[in-house]
Formats: sequence, C-alpha cells, structure tokens
Amino acid sequence: MVKYTNKRAAPSNQNALGVLKKHAVIVAGHQTSVTLENIFWQSLQTIARFEGKSLNKLVTEIDRNRVGGLSSAIRVFVLLHFKDLAAS
Repeated sequence: MVKYTNKRAAPSNQNALGVLKKHAVIVAGHQTSVTLENIFWQSLQTIARFEGKSLNKLVTEIDRNRVGGLSSAIRVFVLLHFKDLAAS
C-alpha cells in the first residue's frame, strides 16, 4: 500500500514561514539589511547553494538587476527561479 505524504510544512510551521525577519547581507561590499519572510530567505539560501554562490554574491546580482526595492526583487527572483525550474 502506498501512503500519500504531504511534503508541505505542518500548519503551525506554515505560520512561521510567513514571519518577516530582518537579515544582514553585504551588497557590492556594503552591509545592508533586507526584510523577508522566512520562506523566501530559506529559498534564497537554497538557490545560492544550488548555484554554488555565496548568499551575498547572489543578492548582489539580484541588486544589480532590480527595478524596485531589494526585498521585493529577491521575492520576485525566488518565485521566477522556482517557476522556471517547474517548467523545465
């Protein structure tokens, strides 16, 4: 018998994933902070590992190409990364 396993976080954990938290990063050699939900921060760390880059290097690349605020640009980057991954 195959048991279905829901890979999503438990409901109490889902709330924690949506909590905003301030994170220190170095962008182009300058320290700054971004405020992101935990799920986006964790996803950004995963992408950096997957691409073999430091988190600061990845955030610097996102910063170079952004149009709006850095936190918003990171959220869009993360969403597009996983959207492209799902399409391939």
